[in-house]
Amino acid sequence: MTVLILATEHDISVDRVVRALADRDVPVFRADLGWFPRQLTLDAELRDGRWVGQLATAHRDVALEDLRSVWYRGPSAFEFPVTMSATERRHAQHEAKLGLGGVLASLPVLWVNHPSRHADAGYKPRQLVAAASAGLGVVATLVTNDAATVRRFVRDSGPAGVVTKMFGAPAICEQGGRRVALTQRLTGSDLGDLRGIETTAHQFQSWASKREEVRVIVIGRHVFAVAIHANSDAAHVDWRADYAALDYERITPPDAVRRGIRAVMAALELEYGAFDFVVTPEGQWVFLEVNPSGQYGWLAEVPLTEAMADFLAQGAA
Repeated sequence: MTVLILATEHDISVDRVVRALADRDVPVFRADLGWFPRQLTLDAELRDGRWVGQLATAHRDVALEDLRSVWYRGPSAFEFPVTMSATERRHAQHEAKLGLGGVLASLPVLWVNHPSRHADAGYKPRQLVAAASAGLGVVATLVTNDAATVRRFVRDSGPAGVVTKMFGAPAICEQGGRRVALTQRLTGSDLGDLRGIETTAHQFQSWASKREEVRVIVIGRHVFAVAIHANSDAAHVDWRADYAALDYERITPPDAVRRGIRAVMAALELEYGAFDFVVTPEGQWVFLEVNPSGQYGWLAEVPLTEAMADFLAQGAA
């Protein structure tokens, strides 16, 4: 029985898991959805109520009925020939999503995570409701496209201030360039010029004072927590801004937090999640978000590769 890994070609965390699975004599078929349709072929027939057939590249193939688990690790989008018109590409994209995506999504295997659950969990406002319902602490949050409401929220938040952050990936790519938009504290000049707020939904949150931040990785029943200590002003606002200024420490979450994490995972129907928390100077854990495909490769001292390999090798119960 084979593990199917759907991921981009350059992913160190995936490379490590592939090696760990090989050490366990577990066959792996790794592909990127961006290979479809030019480098990846699907043949699937419905027989006795389930899909049978294969995924194939020029060098390898795997039978759909021989899969034990699928790791959906943020693969890239389908890529179609540039000779197709924009309308044709949109149509082909939609058909590939419903066809290839539909066949894969119906396979009765362990999914980490199922693409539908992965997509649903990406809605940050839903995450916050799930976390609050699970008894986790959350920060005051505003979602709006109205400048006057932003100013009112800032006034109500008091002297601690307010941050703004993206709902999705913190990067914008255009004209061959890439701009990063990390968490940012609002200043007086920001409030003086809120042009553009009206163009889309924006997220604002009250600033949570930090003793440290914590990244919690959940893989199946395993929970790993790492405290992140920021040693620069930039990292204190968003630790992704200055990795060189970070120190790490393995810790154990409080029982109540662990129960809350489990409840969020159950509510979102996830098998893998990368949680981010703030721990206040008083020791309160405050939920920020959970990423259904969050990175963990930089946490080198934590046995995450082994846990993921064991989980994928186990397959569906």
